[in-house]
Amino acid sequence: MVLSGESILVILLVGLLAGWLAGQIVRGAGFGLIGDIAIGIVGAFIASWLLPQLGIALGAGLVRAVINATIGAVVLLLIVRLVRGRGRW
Repeated sequence: MVLSGESILVILLVGLLAGWLAGQIVRGAGFGLIGDIAIGIVGAFIASWLLPQLGIALGAGLVRAVINATIGAVVLLLIVRLVRGRGRW
């Protein structure tokens, strides 16, 4: 997977939004605004790699990027919550 400078910038910006959205979706598993944004950025990188590998394409353009990054961030938040043992599903 080769990422250009522009695609990395888009992933970072979309990750900021996705982290905030994931924190709102997964209530009780958030890590505050800064933590959720960091999770969103990591989730955006994971989703930008994993979802195309699985053949999953949701939407087009920037909307697709936000949806994919939010899915990645929510999954990452749930995994971190499960590993930390911080509550029940």
